[in-house]
Amino acid sequence: MTGERSDDDSGVSLGPVIVNLAGERVDASERDMLRHRNVGGVILFSRNYRSRSQLGSLCEEIRDVAQRPLLVCVDQEGGRVQRFREEFTRLPPPREFGRLFDADRERALSMARDAALTMALELVSLGVDLSFMPLADLDRGLCDAIGNRAFHRDPTVVHALCGAYIAGMREAGMAAVAKHFPGHGGVREDSHVQTPEDRRSAAQIEAEDLLPFARLIADGLEGVMTAHVRFPAVDADLPTFSRAWIAEILRRRLGFDGIVFSDDLTMAGADVAGTLIERARAALEAGCDALLVCNDVAATRDVVESLDAPTAVRSLGVLTRRATGARWAELERRVANSAPALRDLVDRATA
Repeated sequence: MTGERSDDDSGVSLGPVIVNLAGERVDASERDMLRHRNVGGVILFSRNYRSRSQLGSLCEEIRDVAQRPLLVCVDQEGGRVQRFREEFTRLPPPREFGRLFDADRERALSMARDAALTMALELVSLGVDLSFMPLADLDRGLCDAIGNRAFHRDPTVVHALCGAYIAGMREAGMAAVAKHFPGHGGVREDSHVQTPEDRRSAAQIEAEDLLPFARLIADGLEGVMTAHVRFPAVDADLPTFSRAWIAEILRRRLGFDGIVFSDDLTMAGADVAGTLIERARAALEAGCDALLVCNDVAATRDVVESLDAPTAVRSLGVLTRRATGARWAELERRVANSAPALRDLVDRATA
């Protein structure tokens, strides 16, 4: 198994910035950045992928260059958000599991777990630690940026399907990061291009959108990613930059003690907090443990070098678990057995 890691990695000091790379190899200009104390991981995109063998080599190169076990992350959700496609199992968008749930609850839960196991096993075997999943947003039919990436409209169904999905991830040794806290499904705007505003009452948000997150946290969720959506009934600041959302609601009221990731700070929805460096500082001050900085390599270096950031209080290394080799063959058999049913869901989604 390529890229196997030990539990000892959890004691390694990692910085708060999750950086991006320009291509399929670590280039000369990126080597010093990966070694910087403020860097805790790398997020990969389609531009970083050519083949499974190349991906495995890139993951090894990242850690060899950094001389630390940096987190390697990706968005491998399924449907339109699946960064690695060739030589990987095509995964259905999460909404397909919600549709199946309405007809056959137990089959939907089983298939969600199998899809997550497939996704996680393929990634972990090549040295990728995390896919930022599951989406705990509600599928309200409003936001195209969420759309079929969400499991369902009903928050209790979202919790059930997210729980099954997380169980599959954990079988492969992958931790879960639920997104986009406290929910991106109640707005039409896309936070990639503007700052959405959800004007519902705090009571409605808590009763509906927060419910999947609250229950997943009670179940032992390892990570949460914040949304770049303004909720004026709760706080004027976006959750990414809000102590009210992170320290008071997420940490104190919901009892979350895992890792808080910001969504990508280069998104236009986050520009209300100032320059990219100002956004990074504001997110850390609000209580984010890890900062995603994507799709702008030069700006990423500026953030890394400018932050007077301490090592993350909550060690990112706790997210670098692996399945035991003894169970690897059994898990691979399960993945092979579930492949035809997953292909059927992919076909249904694209029909």
